Amino acid sequence: MSDIIKVAAAAVAAALCAVVVRRQSPEIALALGVGACALIVLYCSGALTAVVELVDKLAETGNLSAQVVEPVMKTTGIAIVTRLAADFCKGAQEGGLASAVELAGTALALAAALPLMSAVLDVLTRLL
Repeated sequence: MSDIIKVAAAAVAAALCAVVVRRQSPEIALALGVGACALIVLYCSGALTAVVELVDKLAETGNLSAQVVEPVMKTTGIAIVTRLAADFCKGAQEGGLASAVELAGTALALAAALPLMSAVLDVLTRLL
């Protein structure tokens, strides 16, 4: 719980600074937001590493192949990065660019999930 309070406090402080700076220099305000986001993601990287380790352990325990687990992890990563990038584009008043990022994220997530879909198709083929 204390980690989210730290992250929220840092985000609110960065947002307040960006609001004040935006009047004079919108570019610096955007850079401030990107920098704060990068620091927050770095701060959370330990938690993300723990999640990946747990998923690997669960996959090993359940005898799941990398063909099943890897696409799920890649798709989750693509979704996180897409959301961050699209939100920054929207914050910079670049709605069209945000839509392009969201479309690209969707296409890349589907491409990352292809091995999983192929594995499901193989299982279904064997069952029939």
